[in-house]
Parts: sequence; C-alpha cells; structure tokens
Amino acid sequence: MAKESMKAREVKRQKLVDKFATKRAELKKAGDWDALQKLPRNSSKVRLRNRCKLTGRPRGYMSTFGVSRNIFRDMALFGLIPGVTKASW
Repeated sequence: MAKESMKAREVKRQKLVDKFATKRAELKKAGDWDALQKLPRNSSKVRLRNRCKLTGRPRGYMSTFGVSRNIFRDMALFGLIPGVTKASW
C-alpha cells in the first residue's frame, strides 16, 4: 500500500500536465526551448507514473482496469469486474 502522499502527488502532477498541455505543445512547435524550461517540471507528461487507483501500487498496473494485478485478481475472484472470470480447464 503506497503512502497517501504518493497518491496525492500523482494527482497533483496529472492536474499540472492537463493545465500546461496546450502551452507545452505550442512552445515545442515554435521551438522556444528557453520558455519551455521555465514551465514547471511536473507539467511534463513523462513525469507521470501509472498507479493503482485503490492501493497506489506503481508496479503491475493494468491500464484497462486502472488497478494493479493484485487488486485485479481479488476483484475478479469476487465477481466485481463484469465479464471477467477465472480460467479453469
């Protein structure tokens, strides 16, 4: 389980990325690298890290469902994800 501060930091970064996305694209297109460097570092999309929405786990993230593999397995076993069943043969 990730610390709440780590999850909050990722939310804050996502807001900055959304806020500065158009401005960053314009500056990149114009080639104004000096102005681009003056923008906040966390407004860059590459600084984002996919995390589980429930636990904040950074590894084993399943983008289709937005959760980590561990939580996905538990949810699938309890029938919380429609259309997903455990394989058995």
